[in-house]
Amino acid sequence: MRSALRLCASAVISFLAVHAQTLERAEALWKQQQYEAANNEFRALVASHPKNPDYRVRWGRLFLERFNGAEGAKLFQEALEIKKDHPGALLGLALVAAEDFQGKAVDLAGQALAADPKLTEARLLLARLALEDNDPARAAEEADKALAISPDSLDALAIHATIDWLNDQPDSPWMSRVLAKNPRYGQAYALAGHSFVLNRRYEEGIAYYRKALELQPDLWSARSELGINLMRLGFEDEARTQLQDSYEHHYRDAATVNTLRLIDSYKNFVTYRTSDTILRLHKKEAELLRPYFESELKRALATYEKKYGLKLDRPVQVEVYPDHEDFAVRTMGMPGLGALGVTFGYVVAMDSPSSRKPGTFHWASTMWHELSHVYVLTATHHRVPRWFTEGMAVYEETAASPEWGDRLDPHVIAAIKEKKLLPVAEMDRGFVHPTYPTQVVVSYYQAGRVCGFIAHEWGYQKLLAMMHDFATNTTTAQVIEKELGMKPEEFDKKFLAIVDAETKTVVERFDEWRKGIREVARMAKAGENQQVIDKSAALRDIYPDYVEPGNLYEFRADAYLALSDPRAAIQELEHYAKVGGRSPETLKKLAGLLVEAGRPADAAAALDRLNYIDPVDEDLHRRLGDLWFAGNNIDGAIREYQAVLAATPVDPASAHFNLAKAYRRASRPDNARDELLLSLEAAPGYRPAQKMLLEMSQSEQGK
Repeated sequence: MRSALRLCASAVISFLAVHAQTLERAEALWKQQQYEAANNEFRALVASHPKNPDYRVRWGRLFLERFNGAEGAKLFQEALEIKKDHPGALLGLALVAAEDFQGKAVDLAGQALAADPKLTEARLLLARLALEDNDPARAAEEADKALAISPDSLDALAIHATIDWLNDQPDSPWMSRVLAKNPRYGQAYALAGHSFVLNRRYEEGIAYYRKALELQPDLWSARSELGINLMRLGFEDEARTQLQDSYEHHYRDAATVNTLRLIDSYKNFVTYRTSDTILRLHKKEAELLRPYFESELKRALATYEKKYGLKLDRPVQVEVYPDHEDFAVRTMGMPGLGALGVTFGYVVAMDSPSSRKPGTFHWASTMWHELSHVYVLTATHHRVPRWFTEGMAVYEETAASPEWGDRLDPHVIAAIKEKKLLPVAEMDRGFVHPTYPTQVVVSYYQAGRVCGFIAHEWGYQKLLAMMHDFATNTTTAQVIEKELGMKPEEFDKKFLAIVDAETKTVVERFDEWRKGIREVARMAKAGENQQVIDKSAALRDIYPDYVEPGNLYEFRADAYLALSDPRAAIQELEHYAKVGGRSPETLKKLAGLLVEAGRPADAAAALDRLNYIDPVDEDLHRRLGDLWFAGNNIDGAIREYQAVLAATPVDPASAHFNLAKAYRRASRPDNARDELLLSLEAAPGYRPAQKMLLEMSQSEQGK
């Protein structure tokens, strides 16, 4: 019996030893960067010990380190199914959420600490998340708690050092403590680089990534971030070198790989330079878009230079991407950014109108938004809360034109109804770590309304004063108290009262509106035109900002046309346009009705709106060119006829002929003759071109 027990005990000890050696081997392979072999070891471990949650957690951390958070999250969830409240699994999920700037990262880290109060890494994550939320006091508090658990925590010391550096205290004693413990700990500087980049202080962030690599040249994550941020500022040659080095050393996360591909694609772009602008357009649409983008770029810069009282010391670079995925590469790893444009110092990247469904994107509004960032970031030396620079940019869109900017949308209405607008002192959280899916959209609206409220109540100069205050690293609460003479809580009370008053009707009657618009759609489909008009009259005024597909303006216009009342239809569609409606077909319909009503100048204005929405439209340019030619706006006609040709028209002979007409009217006979010859080259028998060429020749001979 004793012999059998000894044999059983020996077998258990042997089993545990093999078990431990296998785990040790997996960890060792991981440390040696033999990732595939380590992955296989973990797979075998989990297969042979399906009830052990620890192995799943460690395997998940390997996936997380190797750029596959989705697989890591699955393993963390499986670990929680085996052992509820497993601290390592909860921390793993928190780290996955933090990579995507999800607000639930804070809750998950808190749950991990509840399960294991001595989990230093969870404290460090909370400290880093607080820094990202622009809350240095809370970050310092969490770092101190981490040090109380683990006095030698280099990352906790680095959090404190980063807070000093963000406050323009370059000689931080905290970094001295880091270096005393580990002279090669480059991760401390890399953490600072990350924080500076998230605060849009890109040049300083690059400097800290360089410091990280001076201490630790093989810190490939920092080298990749250095390359990405060099590329963001336009230093593409060095960016390629740094990213290629990271890639060759097997650091191949999505941002590294995609940024290298994007740099390679630049051979397909054309760059136009002036003394103060650099415009980069794709070859396939450069000729078409250049006149519109250059003109609007110059107009915006001239306006902002005057408004902000600031002359930029270098050219502004605007990059326009016809492939949205290329543009998306620019925003990887950045929180709270709009899906249309992004600004890195003096470099603006944005979607091309060709990358979006016509009518869903107002490129000029986006450009003005991003160029506002250039000036606000420059004026504040990039020391400005995210809510303020976004709020100013949203405000400036509508200041450029009342028809521009975003409208009150259903997500915002829901947030107002559910009291989800944030206090002004905490608004950055809504951009960086949203706690519900639409919070970033709501935050853009709220920030814009806050700036609009301040401009209305205290004047635009007060916004500029606040902007300059932020340049001195002053907090939102301090700026509100200094410039507006009240505590942030009092400001919130006044602001929310205004918002509630302005939106009271739509918030209280939104369900009625939604039900009513469905009823109007049914009537329209059934051809009940008078009922459409009767039902929608009051309904439209509940939510006048709604100009998306299925809006009441279009239903009413169609009903009036069916009832032979074009004048009333025009009024509806003009209202639609002034509120910010952007459907190309609807605006073209308005232009056609205005022509029929004998209002060609208004028709041209209606079509010209589309140049800011869908300039990749041959029919638009041809019709607008004809209207401007008839109205003797010859420069405008020339631009539009040139756009027709740049769009590769179906009928090149008539397109060249129309441009020749405009050149002839502008007293540019040489240009006119060139276009007539091109017209005849496209269609040798094209009679209008033959006739005009003969007339010009006879006219010259008569001289």
